[in-house]
Amino acid sequence: MGILHRLKTGAFGIAVALAAFPASAQSCNENAVDLRGDFGKVRFRIELARTPEEQAQGLMFREEMAQLAGMLFVYPSERDVSFWMRNTLIPLDMIFIDAEGRVVRVHENAVPLDETAIPAGAQTLAVLEINGGMAARLGIDAGDEVRSPALPQDTAAWACE
Repeated sequence: MGILHRLKTGAFGIAVALAAFPASAQSCNENAVDLRGDFGKVRFRIELARTPEEQAQGLMFREEMAQLAGMLFVYPSERDVSFWMRNTLIPLDMIFIDAEGRVVRVHENAVPLDETAIPAGAQTLAVLEINGGMAARLGIDAGDEVRSPALPQDTAAWACE
C-alpha cells in the first residue's frame, strides 16, 4: 500500500500530511486557511464564500470533499451567525472564528440534511466548514488561532507574513 493511498485514508494520512506540509513553512495563500493550537499546525485548502449568493450555496449538494479541504465563509463584520445543513449531503464540522482569528466554537459532525439551526453563540467574523469529525481527529478547539489573507490582518492574533 503506497503513501498516497494512506494519505487518503484515516488518521495516518492526516499525520503524514501535517508532517509533510507544515503550515509554518508556508506563507499565507488565498486558497488556504492555517490553524494552530495545542495539536500543532494544519493547512486546509479552501473555497472562499464571500458574497451572499456564495454563502447561501455553501457546500450544498456535494457528495464528497477532500480530506484537508473546506469552505471559508467571511462576513463584512462580526455577528452572531447561525448555520444549517439544508441540502448538504456530507457531515461537516463548523469552526466559528472571531475578528482576531481565534476559534470561538467548534460544532462537530453537523448532520446532513438537518435544518436545525447551529448557532455560533458568539460574535463571529468567519466560519470554516471541514469534513465531519476532522476537528476532533486533529484536536481543533476553541482558542486555537486561524490565519488567512481573507481575514483582517490588523487585528489578527496570527497574521499573515
